[in-house]
Amino acid sequence: MKGIAALLALLPLPASAAPCTGPVCNLESLRPYFAKLEAARGEGPRRPVHILQIGDSHTAGDVLTGGWRQLLQAENGNGGRGVLPPGRPYDGYFTRGVTTTMSPGWQVAATFGKGTMPSPLIGLSGFAITNTVPDASVGLTAEPEMAFDRFVLCAFAGLRAESVTVRTAEGDQVIGLTSDIAEPRCETVHFATPQSAVKVIADHGPVTISSWATFHDNGGVVLSNLGIVGSQLLHLARTDDSMLVAEFRAYQPDLIVLAFGTNEGFGPRIDAAAFEITLRTQIARLRSISDAPILLLGAPDALSRNPALRGGAANCRTIAGVAPVFAPPGLAQVRAVQRKVAGDLGIAFWDWQARMGGTCFAQRWVNQVPPLMRGDYVHFTTPGSLALARMLQDDLTNAAHDGH
Repeated sequence: MKGIAALLALLPLPASAAPCTGPVCNLESLRPYFAKLEAARGEGPRRPVHILQIGDSHTAGDVLTGGWRQLLQAENGNGGRGVLPPGRPYDGYFTRGVTTTMSPGWQVAATFGKGTMPSPLIGLSGFAITNTVPDASVGLTAEPEMAFDRFVLCAFAGLRAESVTVRTAEGDQVIGLTSDIAEPRCETVHFATPQSAVKVIADHGPVTISSWATFHDNGGVVLSNLGIVGSQLLHLARTDDSMLVAEFRAYQPDLIVLAFGTNEGFGPRIDAAAFEITLRTQIARLRSISDAPILLLGAPDALSRNPALRGGAANCRTIAGVAPVFAPPGLAQVRAVQRKVAGDLGIAFWDWQARMGGTCFAQRWVNQVPPLMRGDYVHFTTPGSLALARMLQDDLTNAAHDGH
């Protein structure tokens, strides 16, 4: 522990560091994003404003992001679906606005979970797929409102890879992947008219794809949700630096949202100092790659019945006929670290739990009609997603107006 404390002491604090208190703090650091969002309402062809959220199952399931995307695109215009993991990287993979397919013959690698395997070829999405048979393919079909005129494919080029074919209603285009060295490559294909479907065919040797994306370049907003069920922030550290650089250059996010903490707080033990090191390190890593402002989401309120997580926590108010639940103390430790780091580094912070009402309010969210949370007291329903999105957007809108 002394070694970790010494490492923390070496991480510099900015001169403007101030304690982060209240349900939100440092939202003024998001002014570059607010300015771009205001400009997104103008007319004429241009790149949409891009929000990129990285997180755990809440992000993977498009919780909060789904409702937030709906609100933002209704007000500012639809800029497309954004960045997604390639193909269908796991059972139960869920996407709003688009449907994805993957033929047999792909091997999946991941930073965490079922597909976890040593691989240097993983980028932002946390997944990578490599074809094991000729002509293996992945496809994406967009709902009408998610039609796209720009498609981006990020893959690893090298001696083994030659090219892939991108097929749409406009015909076939070939993306070359030949290189003297193994290196990440993100290639963009533009279309003369909006497309509703795209298919990528590995028809010239093996290829490893790390992510893909669809955009509609007519202003508006894109909100990409990249998450892995059960993951923690430390799993982001397993991604490849060179691929992240290539992807950030191709996807150009205007706001980066970090949404981890639930799985750390539900672990059998939480090493707060180690989590702080990880959080500071990954924020510094993202800042070294992108100048987009960062919004840090504090872990939401969540409850458990697992005695191994109790740690002296008192039960929430007992409801007749329902087994008692409690808030795992690890979640409070995670939020305390997130809040401290946000204050030290001048990072925008949104206290998800506070906006839900506070400790044990997950119980009330479960018992709302219709329910805003599922019966596991951890995950959210679609109405809950929209309620959270309104809370977050109200705070951001107020902060944007305060800056004028």
